[in-house]
Amino acid sequence: MKKLLSLAIVALLSLSAMAQQADLRKKISVSGSAEAEVTPDIIYLSISLKEYLKDNNGKKKVNISDIENQLYNAVLKTGIGKENLTVNDVASYNYALERKKNPDFLASKQYRLKVEDLNKWNEIIGAIDPKGIAYTNIDSYEYSKIEALKKELKIKALKAAKEKATYMVESLGDKLGSVIDIQEINNENYFQPMYKASAMLREVSIGADAMAPEIDFKKIKLNYVVNTVFEIR
Repeated sequence: MKKLLSLAIVALLSLSAMAQQADLRKKISVSGSAEAEVTPDIIYLSISLKEYLKDNNGKKKVNISDIENQLYNAVLKTGIGKENLTVNDVASYNYALERKKNPDFLASKQYRLKVEDLNKWNEIIGAIDPKGIAYTNIDSYEYSKIEALKKELKIKALKAAKEKATYMVESLGDKLGSVIDIQEINNENYFQPMYKASAMLREVSIGADAMAPEIDFKKIKLNYVVNTVFEIR
């Protein structure tokens, strides 16, 4: 009997302790969001150069180094630093050996160029013999101030949540207290750029008099949501 009574007392004390530890504050849970769209200002483009035959008899060949010089000079002429032009890949890099094996071998090289102004890209492409261009493409893109924008949006989302909680609580005659909990919901959306690749390829295939590539970027969209819990006073 004494043992049962002791167990009952222990149980009551435990329940009392749990009740004291329980958060009995009045609370409100709300979410806030913020979003923005920005145009990419750093674009990485790829271009593949290829050797080609100067005439129809197949004897005169335009060397890859000559086409490479056209690209290099065009990049410098637009004011883009040479460090922004890098070699991505060399098809059959030991093409001196390949030429010995096969006199008809045509070498090719792939490059990557970082630009901030697509008009300069158009100038560069226009300065290269279109016969020496195998293809052009967009590799990737960035927004230079993306981290600052993320911070700004998260703060806006938090403020939006507080504003929402404030008018909801005050509509009931209460006052909003301090924040108890904040949970960030990562909902970043990076949309791939939309560009008219067919126009790029068409320019290469129909010659130097063709129009420059027509590139139309969609904006990068960022969206942030925060879930918050505020105390009601």
